[in-house]
Amino acid sequence: MIERVVYTPEAEQEVADAYGWYEAREPGLGEDFLRCIEACVLAIQRHPQLYPLAVDEFRRALVRRFPFEVFYESDGDRIIVYSVFHCSQDPQKWRSRLGQAG
Repeated sequence: MIERVVYTPEAEQEVADAYGWYEAREPGLGEDFLRCIEACVLAIQRHPQLYPLAVDEFRRALVRRFPFEVFYESDGDRIIVYSVFHCSQDPQKWRSRLGQAG
């Protein structure tokens, strides 16, 4: 299992924004969102190669219960999360971010 997970500042902001949005809709829903993100990242840590390639070396994992995808890469000793992306957004947003990362 890969222990170290690094979020880019953009990915951290996406998680914080989504948490705030869900929590404003229903108290406790933001916490549920965070738990689902944590469960998804834990699954990535356990089996980083399990998820499909999205672009080049970047992989995509779907978040259970919420319409989000986690885009990441594994470089051996760590997982780098580049985007926690809401599925209704323009996919060009994550494609351009991954293009800048690679």
